[in-house]
Amino acid sequence: MTGKIPLQDIRNIGIIAHIDAGKTTTTERILYYAGVIHKMGTVDDGNATMDWMAQEQERGITITSANTTCYWQNKKINIIDTPGHVDFTMEVERSLKILDGAVVVLCATSGVQSQTETVWRQADRYNVPRIALINKLDRLGASFERVLGEIQERLGANAAAIQFPNASEEDFNAIVDIVERKYRIYKDDLGNNIEITDVPEEFKEKCEELRHVLIERLADVDDAIAEKYLEDQEISVDEIKKAIRQGVVTNEFLPVLCGSSLKNKGVQMVLDAVADYLPSPLDVPPISGINPDTKEEITREVSPTAPFSALVFKVATDPYVGKLFYARIYSGTLKQGSQIYNVSEKKKERIAKIVVMHSNKQEIVEEIEAGEIAALVGLKDSKSGNTLCALDNKILIENMRIPEPVVSMSIEPKTKADQDKLGLTLRKFLDEDPSLRVDYNMETAQTIISGMGELHLEIIIDRMKREFGLETSVGRPEVAYKETLTRKVTGIVGKHVAQSGGRGQYGHVVIDVEPADEKGKGIIFIDRIKGGAIPREYIKSVEKGIRDAALNGVLAGYPVVDFTVTLVDGSYHEVDSSELAFQLAAKNALREALSKGKSVFLEPIMDIEATSPEEFMGSVLGDLNQRRAKIVNLGSRGNLKTARCDVPLAEMFNYVNALRSLTQGRASFSMEPSYYDQVPTYIADTIIGARQETVTSKKS
Repeated sequence: MTGKIPLQDIRNIGIIAHIDAGKTTTTERILYYAGVIHKMGTVDDGNATMDWMAQEQERGITITSANTTCYWQNKKINIIDTPGHVDFTMEVERSLKILDGAVVVLCATSGVQSQTETVWRQADRYNVPRIALINKLDRLGASFERVLGEIQERLGANAAAIQFPNASEEDFNAIVDIVERKYRIYKDDLGNNIEITDVPEEFKEKCEELRHVLIERLADVDDAIAEKYLEDQEISVDEIKKAIRQGVVTNEFLPVLCGSSLKNKGVQMVLDAVADYLPSPLDVPPISGINPDTKEEITREVSPTAPFSALVFKVATDPYVGKLFYARIYSGTLKQGSQIYNVSEKKKERIAKIVVMHSNKQEIVEEIEAGEIAALVGLKDSKSGNTLCALDNKILIENMRIPEPVVSMSIEPKTKADQDKLGLTLRKFLDEDPSLRVDYNMETAQTIISGMGELHLEIIIDRMKREFGLETSVGRPEVAYKETLTRKVTGIVGKHVAQSGGRGQYGHVVIDVEPADEKGKGIIFIDRIKGGAIPREYIKSVEKGIRDAALNGVLAGYPVVDFTVTLVDGSYHEVDSSELAFQLAAKNALREALSKGKSVFLEPIMDIEATSPEEFMGSVLGDLNQRRAKIVNLGSRGNLKTARCDVPLAEMFNYVNALRSLTQGRASFSMEPSYYDQVPTYIADTIIGARQETVTSKKS
């Protein structure tokens, strides 16, 4: 298809799900039926189009979100295939930030799993309209009805089936279309030969029952349907489709489809649903942001003639063209060679090339318009999350939410000569991945990298070796502990006075410090200085000193979080006071406050869902109890038993091997960060001892 595509015919969608629900396989089939590829690869064989990284092909999982484009029913569909593993949740976060719609894939045997709930909440956060696909209906233990019930109960969705399978497991070979009252039989293994007939007698009653439920649910969100429903009038196929689309676009209704992507059944109907029900860029609210000069809220019309605005949602390094800056174009038109402005970094940038991505392959285009997704080449100072706009019409778009890292490890090059190379390589990864953190520990003289899990950091180390030829030595993974204080302390004095000939240094602050009223608040700084006790120009320095001191707590040097500092008093010297003096005074005050405020450790608690045959569940629960688990819920899924619990991350390293040995390899689990909680005293003492040993051994 050539020529410009009208905005109403563009679909920017993501495929989101729990790990191993079949996202990449579904995307592969979509590309095949849309004619983009002519042979279907599989995740197991390591030849799926969207899993192009060597690490993805070896491990059979998606690590980085990949995007591609296809056409269906005269609609242009830009697709982003996202990872399901919790360690790469940032990839889902940044994709959902810029997408207009999503296909949620669920496994017909496993149903709604912990990471399904996570991606659902992420989609809620960005108000992304969704359709759902219950996949893998060919598998042993598959149940369409059970998973449909879980979608309604566990996700709280106003969901209804618009299709249902003729059978499950090995007998599944046809789909009943509830909306059109048609029966689709798959006649060949590739899913190309489909016979469409009227609904057989044996399925008519069920079809009408589910159609009644569908119309009931639609009546809740569509007045025209409600009126006809109450008057018991026949509702046409077009009216139902229109109501479904309206319900999806407003996020009030979730149509549920069925199929088996691996067995090539139901995928064309997913494409039909994407084209029919998911929104175009015109159907979603226009992007809003702030004017960086006036701080007023402004919006940008989704139009090629509006002032240019875009959000860089991902940065990737290509071995041939260098850095690729993936961007969602919200308004205006961007031409190759044009100059634009990066509002976030306050830098001008020039676009050398614009490319449309097909997984890791590129197609160069002269220009790109509002509503599209493209990769830009030639930017120098841009990072993931930055806003790009016209030089003379600025807007700053809100960045995506960046999750807090939970696992850390030390890293150093194997040779001294590679020290500078390590720094440059880590800088490249930091530009690509906002969920990665790098710190230098002065006490232990170590570089510390922190991420979302063991696998996240393992992939970073592996990529360093493969892509940059950098051999490294790493310490064992450690939990990213935090510190906080437990009681309010007032009138804490911090002073920095120094006289060493010439001009001296004088800074004096008085602060009150108290725990935040709820978790996750970070550091809140309140200025209550009256009468000019501290000049205005030094207040920022006091806040900077507080935030710098909070990077290293008093117990074992972990970051301090969730507290409020109120600056209540202080004094200055007309000659000797400086920004540095007030920074150092504030640091001294906070250390004193933390000592008096009964600091405690906080540790990341993980939401674990273990699934096991019944005969092993006792052993699984016994092992989890030894790991300080709090059981939240026990249930069943088909013939398997499930346990949902909160467990400290510190107890979960290498859990996969322990679970395998306990259950003869027949159990599985999923895990995601949930919240931070206080560490028991006896464990806190062990942490402090281990930290002191590390410092001592490094110094010696």
